[in-house]
Amino acid sequence: MHVDLTGHHMDVTDSLKTYVNDKMKRLERHFDQVTSIHVTLGIEKNRHRAEASIRLIGSDVFADSMQEDMYAAIDSLVDKLDRQIKKYKEKHAQERHRSPKPSRAAGI
Repeated sequence: MHVDLTGHHMDVTDSLKTYVNDKMKRLERHFDQVTSIHVTLGIEKNRHRAEASIRLIGSDVFADSMQEDMYAAIDSLVDKLDRQIKKYKEKHAQERHRSPKPSRAAGI
């Protein structure tokens, strides 16, 4: 899994990089088909914004969060992504276990 981290109107410190990488490993624990993650951290009008786009096999997931603290924004972002990935995983598990429709007999 490749995590690409950028800052918008701010410098991304080593502690933020480490924090984001540790939190994103949590997502991989639930769903191992994560190809890449692009995270953007920024500050807008004294509010801290974290947004991420995750490329999965067959789909993309996007979430964003705004909080008073950057670490709280990252935590909220990871919670949102976690819920979306679980929902994606459950949806695809149901599709795989669905029984095929019976075919019509030829000649009837």
